[in-house]
Amino acid sequence: MAATKSQGKAFALFMVGLTTAAAGIAYLSLGSGMAALVVGLIVVAVSFGFLLSIKPSEGRIPDGTQPLAMKLAGLATALGGWIIVLYGLHLTATVSGRLTTTVIGLGISLFGVLVLLPAAANKNAIWKA
Repeated sequence: MAATKSQGKAFALFMVGLTTAAAGIAYLSLGSGMAALVVGLIVVAVSFGFLLSIKPSEGRIPDGTQPLAMKLAGLATALGGWIIVLYGLHLTATVSGRLTTTVIGLGISLFGVLVLLPAAANKNAIWKA
C-alpha cells in the first residue's frame, strides 16, 4: 500500500487510529468508548500530519492531460453495454434470449472498462514521467 517506509508507518498509524475511533463509536455509551473515540481521532490527525510531511519527497508528478476522446469512448462503451443488458431483458421473454443479450452487453461493458479506459489512463501514466 505504501511506496516508502515512512509512508507505510504513517498508513499503519492511520489504520490503528481509524480502528480505535470505530471501536469508540461502537461503544460510545460507555466511558471507555468516548475515550477510545477521542484517542482514535487524535491518532488519525497525527497520521495525517505525517502523511502531509512526507508528500513533498514523493517526486515529480506528470502534468500531462489524459486524452478526452479516449476517456469518453471508454465511458460510452461501458454505459452502452449496460443499456444493451437492460433493454435486452425487456426485448425478449425467453431465457436464452435474455442470456444472450446480457452476455453481449457485459462483454461490451468489460471492453470499455478493461481496454479503453486503461489505455486512456496510461497515455500519461506516473511511471512514464
